[in-house]
Amino acid sequence: MGILLYSASALAIIGKMRALTVKTIQTPSHPEAKMLFWVLFAGSRGSITRIRIISLLKNRPYNTNQLSIELSLDYKTIQHHMQTLEKNNLVSKLGMGYANTFFPSQFLESNMGLFDEIGTKLGQSN
Repeated sequence: MGILLYSASALAIIGKMRALTVKTIQTPSHPEAKMLFWVLFAGSRGSITRIRIISLLKNRPYNTNQLSIELSLDYKTIQHHMQTLEKNNLVSKLGMGYANTFFPSQFLESNMGLFDEIGTKLGQSN
């Protein structure tokens, strides 16, 4: 088994993730929305990448390739996260195939305060 090495900033974020729970989220919203946001943006692997993606999409629409370049991540990694966000109704897409353009969904827009609170508590908000 390999040894995982984390930078000091990664360890700080992991510590914040452990301290953040559904009960510590103060923004009023539906309990199921809180649990979904907690799992996707604080309680699972890749949550910081999803926060970075949504933070970009708040400002303007992007396609998968543009997100890949902007975040300096592999195209397949971004594609995986976009599928996860779309499956959970947090992004909407327009277009087909390679030219899919992603936008925040109505559900995400109506719960943006919840997203912002989680991002702020993890030190990842824009």
